[in-house]
Amino acid sequence: MTIQTTSSSTRPGWLSFAAIVLFSVGALQAVSAIYFLADSSRASRPGGVLGHHLLLLGIGELVVAGVSLYGGRSLLAGHTFGRVVGYTWAALVILEGVLIASSNAWLGFSVLVLAGLVVYALVQTSNWREARS
Repeated sequence: MTIQTTSSSTRPGWLSFAAIVLFSVGALQAVSAIYFLADSSRASRPGGVLGHHLLLLGIGELVVAGVSLYGGRSLLAGHTFGRVVGYTWAALVILEGVLIASSNAWLGFSVLVLAGLVVYALVQTSNWREARS
C-alpha cells in the first residue's frame, strides 16, 4: 500500500509560518481599519499628517490588510508577490523594532525576532514552488 502525498502536505513548515504571520497582520490591520472607519473612541488619533482624518487612516489600513492577506495567500501558492510582501513587511518591522527599542526594549526585541524568523522562513524556502496539477 502506497501513500499518496499532495502538494499541500509537502509545503515547508517555515513557509506556512511566514504565511500565518502575514494572515495575522492582515486580520489585525482589518480590525484597526474598522475602528478608524467607525470613528471609534478606541482608535488612536496620532498627530501626524493624517492625524485627524480617520477615514483616510481607515482606508490605508484596509489597503495594508488586503495586501497582507493576499500576500499570505500568494506565499502559500509559491508566487513571488507573497515573497515581496513578506520581505517588505519584515524590513519595515525591523526598522520599527530598532526605532522603538529605546523606549520599550522587550517589544523592540520581540518584533526583531519575529521579523528575523519571517526572513529566515522566506530564505529557507526560496526554491519551493507549488506543484501544478
